[in-house]
Amino acid sequence: MSIVIVGGNERMECRYADICKNHGCKAKIFTKEKGAVGKKMGNPDLLILFTDTVSHKMVISASQEAKKNNIPIARLHSSSASALQYFLSECQKNTK
Repeated sequence: MSIVIVGGNERMECRYADICKNHGCKAKIFTKEKGAVGKKMGNPDLLILFTDTVSHKMVISASQEAKKNNIPIARLHSSSASALQYFLSECQKNTK
């Protein structure tokens, strides 16, 4: 499963990637806007938005690209490692 994470803390990028890897997911992480996020996203299976630490501009760009490509969007208010871990474990339970 491929995931794009938009938002979060820069210091946590490696931690987010490790959590995704442990759940069998490949992740692209965008904590800051470095160019057009929508163009760099690709076509993942899921888009995760950390709503507490992301700019409105990034949310709009990523959401528009996701809607255009029929990518499901998950909005997590907390950008903590435990919130991501809990969400991914719940996703795995629901897919089994």
